[in-house]
Amino acid sequence: MARVNPFHLAIPVTDLAAARGFYGGVLGCPEGRSSATWIDFDFFGHQLVVHLAPAAAITRNPVDGDAVPVPHFGLVLDWAGWEALGARIAAAGIAFELPPHVRFAGRPGEQGTFFLFDPAGNALEFKAMRHPGNLFARQPDVAATGS
Repeated sequence: MARVNPFHLAIPVTDLAAARGFYGGVLGCPEGRSSATWIDFDFFGHQLVVHLAPAAAITRNPVDGDAVPVPHFGLVLDWAGWEALGARIAAAGIAFELPPHVRFAGRPGEQGTFFLFDPAGNALEFKAMRHPGNLFARQPDVAATGS
C-alpha cells in the first residue's frame, strides 16, 4: 500500500479545556502547538486543530440502517486498534452515538464502526475494515444502503 500523507483538519470547539481532555485524555492524542484560541493534536499521525468557534449543525443520513451524523470525521484503524479504542472510550464513560457494531456484513465493505461526539458536538467515526484492501471496493447495493 502506498504511503498516505497526513491530513490536516481544523474543527470548531466551544471549550479548549474540554477539547484537551477529550482528544488528549480520552483518545490519547499528543498535544502539539497551541495558543489561547487553538490546539494542535497528533490525531493518530494526522494534524487535527481545534479552534474556539461556534459548533456546526449536525444532520443525519441513512447508512446500512444507521442514522449517521453529518458532518463527521474519523479514522480507519486495524481491527485490534478499533476494538481497543472502543474499549478505551467506553471505560472513560463517554457515550457512543452509535455503539460499536459491524456494518455491511458479508459484503465487500464489511466494517466495524462506532460514532461519538466530542464535547463541542463534533461527530467522529472510527472504523476498521474486515478486509483492509476493500476500503474503496464497490458493492452492488450501495445506493440502497449508503457508503
